[in-house]
Amino acid sequence: MKWNELLEIVGQAPVFHSSILMAGTIDPADLGRQLSRWVRSGNLVQIRRGLYVLSERYQKTPPHPFLIANRIKHASYVSLQSALEYHGFIPEYVPSITSVTTGRPEIYNTPIGSFIFKHIKKALFLGYEAIDLGGGNPAFVARPEKALLDLLYLTPRSDSLDYLREIRLQNTETLDAVFLADLAEKSGSRKLRRAARRISLILKELKGL
Repeated sequence: MKWNELLEIVGQAPVFHSSILMAGTIDPADLGRQLSRWVRSGNLVQIRRGLYVLSERYQKTPPHPFLIANRIKHASYVSLQSALEYHGFIPEYVPSITSVTTGRPEIYNTPIGSFIFKHIKKALFLGYEAIDLGGGNPAFVARPEKALLDLLYLTPRSDSLDYLREIRLQNTETLDAVFLADLAEKSGSRKLRRAARRISLILKELKGL
């Protein structure tokens, strides 16, 4: 395969898997060697085995990190601090992209960033939505209420008022306390139910009630 042929196939794709190149009589071993050469030359960036993005000079659509996270693990959605920052609910910049998955927890350190995957049980795999990130970059991202509960679920002793205040939630006027309580109830976790009640108290304090 020649470089121009690859660009014709994947030029519009922010992220692509090598399997889409396996058409006709292409030999997998030859394709693997060619992809490795393009990575070494700087034309491609390898995210993980079989997953690539074009280098910046060839990108028509820059890949959003959330999309890359979704592609690294298909059964996942972006959550915790990454989603909270995206939604504007915490002030801190979050350098790594954190997602949750029903699969095993893993960390991928790639040339374009670090991607962390934390395990949750299947019953908690909800409360996310597909968000259009622009430029052909749709990705599954937790709603802010679910991102907050995922953070609390995965952090020991995080249902205390002290910890909840340390998160420094902002823009809380758009946080849906009813939806938060409903998610906590569905989780079956007493810890999350306690946390939801205490968050409701904090929201009232912030409103001056």
